[in-house]
Amino acid sequence: MQSFRNLRVWEKSHRLTLEVYAATKAFPRDEMFGMTSQMRQPSTSIGMNIAEGCCRKGDAEMARFLQIAMGSASELEYQFLLAHDLEYLHNPAYECLTAQVLYVKKMLSSLCKK
Repeated sequence: MQSFRNLRVWEKSHRLTLEVYAATKAFPRDEMFGMTSQMRQPSTSIGMNIAEGCCRKGDAEMARFLQIAMGSASELEYQFLLAHDLEYLHNPAYECLTAQVLYVKKMLSSLCKK
């Protein structure tokens, strides 16, 4: 068992979550229970699944939670695109957040292979 705080992928996903929360503060108020919550939920799910996987026994269980985190990251990637197309998320923020989630996905993929 290892501490999730020692994993760079968890650190990157935590930073991404903080940035998602900051970016969604500017979304329209009527999206509080729509796009805002829909983007915040999978962003937190990535880090939570990494943390939960770290306390499980064996590599197979850890890999299962990393795959769940990967699914949440893919969901978040799509939500960035949707928010951009709806003009809630503008280019500099969209490009930065998308690059971050793609980096987290690469890190998750690499960790799953180990």
